[in-house]
Amino acid sequence: MWHLHQRQTLLILLVGFAVVLAGCNDSNEVALNDGIDTVVVPSGMALVPGGVTTIGSEDGLPAERPVFDAAVRAFLLDVHPVTVSAFRAFVDSTGFVTQAEAFGDAGVLVDKQWALVSGANWRMPLGVDEAPAPDDHPVTQVSWNDAVAYCESLGKRLPTEIEWEHAARGADNGRDRYAWGEDLTDGEHHHHANTWQGVFPDFNRNEDGYALTSPVGAFGETDLGLTDMGGNVWEWTADWLRPYGRGYASFTPDASSEKVQRGGSFLCNEDWCHGFRVSARSHSTPETSLFHVGFRCARTIG
Repeated sequence: MWHLHQRQTLLILLVGFAVVLAGCNDSNEVALNDGIDTVVVPSGMALVPGGVTTIGSEDGLPAERPVFDAAVRAFLLDVHPVTVSAFRAFVDSTGFVTQAEAFGDAGVLVDKQWALVSGANWRMPLGVDEAPAPDDHPVTQVSWNDAVAYCESLGKRLPTEIEWEHAARGADNGRDRYAWGEDLTDGEHHHHANTWQGVFPDFNRNEDGYALTSPVGAFGETDLGLTDMGGNVWEWTADWLRPYGRGYASFTPDASSEKVQRGGSFLCNEDWCHGFRVSARSHSTPETSLFHVGFRCARTIG
């Protein structure tokens, strides 16, 4: 782990966890339990049915083992990561100031090295001398604390790590490596996610068309109707980083404790972190803001 100073950590894009069993606009009413119960699914969210999912991978990194079964209750999940435009609406209506704005800098990969760039924030994720963030891209340079504040403003919350993987596995315990299947490209080299093509961090061939973030939904959706469940940006989850198998052990977070991120980003490839696998995990401290990390919100049913 790389540490630039105590209040922010810049991650190596690998591993970690906390075991937690989960749990307006146009909307749709969806039947649950063979039509006995129904749930209203708000526009922009998808219903993730409950079930039992095997979490982790025996073929993954050490932090993805041991695998274990988790029972997950049905919940609602944002179809895509929160966009820049949606976050702007939140800021405009509340006057919210992100932690990166308060600190005056945030994490960016510059000349193959992580650095805290002055003036980098959700509006200007690469810094004041670079282009502003496009409205339809995932908002980045938001800390875990910022993400929680946004979700709570809408009566939502961050998904747990287990909920995220359950959703990425299609809520039916699918065992594919990725949320869309087994391969990164189809037979005609169409990419299924925004990732790094090349040797990280030396060169990126940009075969998927994006050197940085991409518009949400640009690479299609899963069977549950979710997009960006791999690549584009890592996504904050609710959980503290803890090893699998210690979910019920006593734990008191301290200043060095980190929150789990899921989904991988445009900086990941198969040889470096491979973070867009459904079982992959990363982590940072709750106040950390990075140019490849965003979030989506969840909502409890009932």
